[in-house]
Amino acid sequence: MTPTYTARPIPPAALAELRRTDDAGRTAVPYTATEADGAGNPLRCCLRPVAAGERIALVSYAPLRRWAAETGADPGAYDEQGPVFIHADACEGPEATPAPHTYPFARPGALRTLRRYDAEGRIVGGRLLEIPDPPTEGFDQAFAAAFADPAVALVHVRAVEYGCFHYEVRRPG
Repeated sequence: MTPTYTARPIPPAALAELRRTDDAGRTAVPYTATEADGAGNPLRCCLRPVAAGERIALVSYAPLRRWAAETGADPGAYDEQGPVFIHADACEGPEATPAPHTYPFARPGALRTLRRYDAEGRIVGGRLLEIPDPPTEGFDQAFAAAFADPAVALVHVRAVEYGCFHYEVRRPG
């Protein structure tokens, strides 16, 4: 049986904090997305693209730092933060019944880096992935390769172009 890998959005408690003050200590500044400045960008709260007219905020997020606080790890110098789009107000999160076994923001041809981290929050490897068509196979293979290493606790998927964090996948349990 093939493990199921789950793309995890930013958790609701972290989102509530980020909507007030982001991980760089700045106050969130909500705005209404337009076609020109935000529509189509990935929302990390519900793992779907921004639609024009939605109230969003661009905030600084430190995913490894937040994971480390939850697990007691100490990522040291591997801690980093970067920009992510979120809804300015609480949202429902990802669809309750998404298409089975899919990954968000998986446009064939786009480049992603998959960074592997151990239980201490240290980078233990990575991989560049050009998203194939169909995308699910490529991601499944990349996650299977990552978690074949017993040291890997989680994988961060990031856009190569901007380095933005897209989502996290934890070791299947």
